[in-house]
Amino acid sequence: MTKIAIIGGSGYTAAELIKILLRHPSAEIVAVTTRQEGTPTVAELHPSLANRIDLRCEPFDVDQLLKRGVECAFGCLPHGVSMATLPGLLERGVRVIDLSADYRLRDPNLYAQWYGESHADLAHLAQAVYGLPEIYGDEIPTAQLIANPGCYPQTAILGVAPLAAGKHIELKNLIVDSKSGVTGAGRTPKLTTHFPECNESVAAYSVGQHRHQPEIDQALTDVAGESVQVLFTPHLVPMDRGIFSTIYAVPRRPFTEAQLFELYREYYARSPFIRVVDHLPATKHSFGTNFVDIAVRVVRDRIVVLVCEDNLVRGASGVAVQNFNRMYGHDERTALV
Repeated sequence: MTKIAIIGGSGYTAAELIKILLRHPSAEIVAVTTRQEGTPTVAELHPSLANRIDLRCEPFDVDQLLKRGVECAFGCLPHGVSMATLPGLLERGVRVIDLSADYRLRDPNLYAQWYGESHADLAHLAQAVYGLPEIYGDEIPTAQLIANPGCYPQTAILGVAPLAAGKHIELKNLIVDSKSGVTGAGRTPKLTTHFPECNESVAAYSVGQHRHQPEIDQALTDVAGESVQVLFTPHLVPMDRGIFSTIYAVPRRPFTEAQLFELYREYYARSPFIRVVDHLPATKHSFGTNFVDIAVRVVRDRIVVLVCEDNLVRGASGVAVQNFNRMYGHDERTALV
């Protein structure tokens, strides 16, 4: 039984993570921390967890967590806060799965460019493994620090990876058009996610400036072995959860849809959470699951890839547990199916 701490327990991803871990046969949550005033119970922060977990939240204190026997910590803190908080655990030998963006970009200059601040933990940044199991799965079991991937990037990277790996497409002519439910913006109130502002409306945001773009480029460059550049545009849609990405790629040679389906199914043959589907996917199909649904089409000599996931499960907490399972030698599907 691995003793676990949730660092930053007030948000949507923390709630989803706790729900998954409560059904994990080899995980025991022994501490939940929060930066909120007072010491609320977990159920006070998340009423859906009433009678399911009997823990009171506490301030972050490395010594207290170690006294509880914490072996693995899930960081559910905002970017900037994670890299100032988690090193204390890492330096004491605790394994960490960080759900923030702080350890995703390997180049600290790139981090400073896109996040507007210098990286404060260069030593651990150099050690971090990007936690996308389908691409970096062999590196995850021995890692001390996992940089959990972003929600949008997973749909883009997994949607393009089979094409990029074989260099079947023009690698600098990729368009990723993505839509996300409002929970993707987090639980902290903001004007743009206020109900009267976002309901009955679809809007693009951070056009050409979204911080997930370099994350997508980095992973697909690893897959292709040469530079990949993606034009990524996110949109907010008035639903609670779910991500739908439509990807447009220019093939370097003609493909039939049958050939593309064969390519994708072969590439993901050993990936239990990738479903290559014949029908057009929808966010309802992956809602509440750790599955990524992918379909491919050929339209006017272009390849169109359609990808869906639940942004809170597969997009954050579910893939974090998938990484935990690989780190500790469990079946990758434990607690997730």
